[in-house]
Amino acid sequence: MKYDIIVIGSGPGGYIAAVRASQLGKKVAIIEKYSTLGGTCLNVGCIPSKALLDSSHHYYDAVHHFEEHGISVENPTFDFGKMIDRKAKVVETTTGGIKYLMDKNNIDVYEGLGSFEDATHVKVTKTDGSSEVIEGTDIIIATGSKPSTLPFISIDKERIITSTEALKLKEVPKHLIVIGGGVIGLELGSVYKRLGADVSVVEYAPTITPTMDKDVSKELTKVLKKQGVKFNVSHGVTAVERNGDEVIVKATNKKGEEITFTGDYCLVAVGRRPYIEGLALDKAGVKVTERGQIDVNDHLQTNVSNIYAIGDVVRGAMLAHKAEEEGVVVAEYLAGEKPHIDYNLIPGIIYTWPEVAAVGKTEDELKAANVEYKSGKFSMRALGRSRASGDIDGFVKVLADKNTDEVLGVHMVGARVADLIMEMAVAMEFRASAEDIARICHGHPTYSEAVKEAAKAAWDGKPLNA
Repeated sequence: MKYDIIVIGSGPGGYIAAVRASQLGKKVAIIEKYSTLGGTCLNVGCIPSKALLDSSHHYYDAVHHFEEHGISVENPTFDFGKMIDRKAKVVETTTGGIKYLMDKNNIDVYEGLGSFEDATHVKVTKTDGSSEVIEGTDIIIATGSKPSTLPFISIDKERIITSTEALKLKEVPKHLIVIGGGVIGLELGSVYKRLGADVSVVEYAPTITPTMDKDVSKELTKVLKKQGVKFNVSHGVTAVERNGDEVIVKATNKKGEEITFTGDYCLVAVGRRPYIEGLALDKAGVKVTERGQIDVNDHLQTNVSNIYAIGDVVRGAMLAHKAEEEGVVVAEYLAGEKPHIDYNLIPGIIYTWPEVAAVGKTEDELKAANVEYKSGKFSMRALGRSRASGDIDGFVKVLADKNTDEVLGVHMVGARVADLIMEMAVAMEFRASAEDIARICHGHPTYSEAVKEAAKAAWDGKPLNA
C-alpha cells in the first residue's frame, strides 16, 4: 500500500497529525505497536492518572472537608479495586474514541512495530511475527517517550516501579518513596497520600518542580506538606535495593550525610526519555542528538527531507498538548499551509490539589535575559469564591514588561488553575498588557477574579481586594 503520509505512533501527537492530514485531503496510515490506540497519554499517563486523582480527591474531601459543609459521612471508606476498574473504563472509552476518529477520517490503522526499511518504506511487524511493508511519500515519527531511571536502579515493576506500574497497583502502599519532585512524582504521590499512604519525596534539586517559578515551588511545597507529604530536597539518591516486600533507598543530603528511607514501594519518577527503539532510524539515515532525541528543524523536519518527528521524541517539553500542536503543524505544512507554534505559550500544568499552572517566562528567566519587569501577585484566600468552596490556598502572579506592560509570564497555584491559565495564554498570544486584563470584567464570584486582580497589581500596584 502507498500513502501520502504514514504516522508511526498513535499518541496525542500521532493521532492528531493523522486526523489533520486526512482533513486536508491526504491518504493516511497510522502504525501502533500496541493493541489500543492513544499512546502513553491515554493508556498509562495523562488520562488514567487524572481518573485516579479525581477518585482520590473525592475520598479525601469526604474524610477532611465534608463535615465543615454540614455533610456527615461516618467513617468513609474506599474500594481501591473499584477505583482502578473505573480508571480502566475511562481509558477504554477514551482509546475507543481514537479508533472512532480513525474510522471517521478514513485512516488505515496498522497494528505492529513500525521500522524503517528506507526513507519511504516502513515495515510493520505484528505480534505473531508476520510483517508487511507500506510506502509513504512523507513519514511522521510520533513514538513518544518511556519513563527514565537512574543507572544503578533496577526497575522490577513490582516494588520498584515507574508511573506505568503505579497506575495499576493492587493495593495502596503503606509507605511510598517517590524519587523525583516533578509533575509525575507529585501527582501520583498525591493520589496515594490521599488514600492513606505515607509519602516521602526525594528530590536532587533544592526545590520541588525545579523548572517552575520559585514562588510556585515554595507554595506547592507548603500546601502538600500540610496534606502530609514529606519532602527531602537536595538529596541525591545513591542506591535503591529490595529486600522481600521492603524497599530501601539511600541518599546523600547537602551536608554529605547518608540518609536511608525504607518503604514498601518506590516510585522512580526522574523524567522520561525519547522512545526510538526498534525504529531502525539508521536505515532511513535519520540523525539523533546526543540526548537521544530526533534532530529536527523549525518545521519539525529531520535531516531526511520527507521524514518529520513530533512530540516527546524531539526537543522541548514532554507534554501531550505540545505534541498535538506539533502534529497539526506538520500536517498543515505538508498540505502547503503556513502554520506556526509559539513554544513560549505552551502551558505547564500539575494536577495536584491545589493545581499548578504556568505560561511564559519565570522571574529567573527574565532576570537571566536582563528584561526589566514588574510583578503583581494576588492571593486566592482573598476571593469570595475561594472562601465559599474552602479552596483558599494559592495565588496568581503576573509578570509584565516594566516599560510596555506586556504580559510576559503568569504563574498560578489554586483551584481550577489548570483551566484558568488558558485565559492568559490567549491574552499573551495577542500580546495583551496587564492593564488590558485588569480592565476586562470578570464574573463574580469566580476564581478567575484572581487573574484580574494580579494583573491590576502588576499594572499599577493597586489590586482592589487586597
